[in-house]
Amino acid sequence: MRRSRRGGHEEQGVDISPLIDMVFILLIFFMVTTTFVKDAQVELERPSAASAKPASTKAIRVTLDRRGEVYVDGRPVRAWMLQSTVREQLRAAADRPVLVVTDAGVQARKLIDVIDQCRLAGARDVAVATEKEAG
Repeated sequence: MRRSRRGGHEEQGVDISPLIDMVFILLIFFMVTTTFVKDAQVELERPSAASAKPASTKAIRVTLDRRGEVYVDGRPVRAWMLQSTVREQLRAAADRPVLVVTDAGVQARKLIDVIDQCRLAGARDVAVATEKEAG
């Protein structure tokens, strides 16, 4: 123990401020991570079709959920960025098909907008997924 100038004993302690900083950093990390995980899960009720065939596994998957939110290969994308995102995906392989996976309750206007944006991005083959397409 140390002696202070007055002759008494000075108490020693452990500085816990770095520990508190690490706890807050971990808290922020886990909050951000759980937000991303929640956005990646999209629940859809696919429409059905008698002429459906299995889809290609190489297709770029554009998902449109009930709320009208758009995802490209599982990542959330703003509607105004869809065309540039699909164009970026097509740069690697221009012949990749685009598969629009949509909910049965989505308005036709929104579905047509998404298909149109994919075609404007340069996609030659754009299809809509149904229940039987498990690819």
